[in-house]
Amino acid sequence: MTTVQKIIDDKAEIKVHTVSANETVLTALQIMDEANTGSILVAENEKIIGIFTERDYARQGEIKGRYAKDTLVRDVMTSQMVMIRPETTLQECAELMRQYRVRHLPVIENDHVIGVVSIRRLAEELLKEQKGTIVELENYILGTGYGE
Repeated sequence: MTTVQKIIDDKAEIKVHTVSANETVLTALQIMDEANTGSILVAENEKIIGIFTERDYARQGEIKGRYAKDTLVRDVMTSQMVMIRPETTLQECAELMRQYRVRHLPVIENDHVIGVVSIRRLAEELLKEQKGTIVELENYILGTGYGE
């Protein structure tokens, strides 16, 4: 079974984006835009205390009368995060995302965040894994390329 470690290893560069809990939502959104990511980890005194996502903004932001330039990240972030380790399987990630209704899972190793697995990246890896299995089965059934 494929693990999160493969996703971490496959990425040429992994940058964990963070924002201070006391920054504005607008600042967080600008960082997310520049990084082309749907989430950002929230830090306070160099400790990760939550995650802020596009979904948090959609549900807790302007729809509730809060404006990005006037609202602090701490007021709309999700503080209860589901964390995973590099040895977590892709299937376990999918189950955690379903169970907790989240789309981003921070990856922890030695008490440090080393990456974030998004639902998009997870889906890409699961699809690759399934395509490989299908090709192996086709080769076995047709007697071609199997065991060569």
